[in-house]
Amino acid sequence: VHGGVFYLTLVLILVTSGLFFAFDCPYLSEKITPAIPAVGAVLFFFVMGTLLRTSFSDPGVLPRATPEEAADLERQIGNTEDTANGSNTGGYRPPPRTKEVIINGQAIKLKYCFTCKIFRPPRASHCSLCDNCVERFDHHCPWVGNCVGKRNYRFFYMFILSLSFLTVFIFAFVITHIIHRTQKTGFLTALKDSPASVLEAVVCFFSVWSIVGLSGFHTYLISSNQTTNEDIKGSWSSKRGKENFNPYSYGNICANCCSALCGPIPPSLIDRRGFIQPDTPQPAASSNGITMYGATQSQSNMKSHTYNYGFHL
Repeated sequence: VHGGVFYLTLVLILVTSGLFFAFDCPYLSEKITPAIPAVGAVLFFFVMGTLLRTSFSDPGVLPRATPEEAADLERQIGNTEDTANGSNTGGYRPPPRTKEVIINGQAIKLKYCFTCKIFRPPRASHCSLCDNCVERFDHHCPWVGNCVGKRNYRFFYMFILSLSFLTVFIFAFVITHIIHRTQKTGFLTALKDSPASVLEAVVCFFSVWSIVGLSGFHTYLISSNQTTNEDIKGSWSSKRGKENFNPYSYGNICANCCSALCGPIPPSLIDRRGFIQPDTPQPAASSNGITMYGATQSQSNMKSHTYNYGFHL
């Protein structure tokens, strides 16, 4: 987890909620209903649980190729090109920038990551902040201190959605608290009796717009089975032509939502049992230097290559 902004998120949620439970809930529970602090507590714990799950989960990091695996992949690419060109000149051949695969009738380009030494699978991207390739990369969120990807997207969505409800809930009942006190003692006296309510109202007012807006944006993305990365790049924009369509969409909002939020979470590809020291030579995982992911890549269709050595990741 990257600190800084993540800890600011924790402080804002903990302080605002703490002030609400300490200064507003006793009055609201007595004058209106005890259900208010109970509902607030449920929302608070759900928000904290989904935040921590998002922050401390593996988002779907793809393991980097070992030097042996990278060299073996380059040799296979070189042999494939030599066979296609009818030549065998040997020597070092940098891997091609892209190769194509067909998904639901749509040609998808797989880019080679020069940092991780792998062909990224569809929808994966390299995060410059985490310095890892992430499956179904959505975006890097500084507020949760982690990338949002294939393995933690549902928890991120539940976090921002529940945080929207909690923010609106606190804001509404803080205003209710102030109005109740104002009717009995006057506005200035009400503010003096509960100064924390003013701070809570200000924090909630300025944050609710962005939180609710972000929840709405990701609800749209889920309903169309897109990622933030794809939406920003306009990958499936209608402006690119009628032939350009989203091959990952099921064509049904319910099916797209179930796919994003209800499907099984794939296992992490990170081996947490070992630690590799930097610059320490490691033996190849197998005799031909191919891991499970590398073997999948080597069997992919490599008939369409595009070279672009000036591209920077």
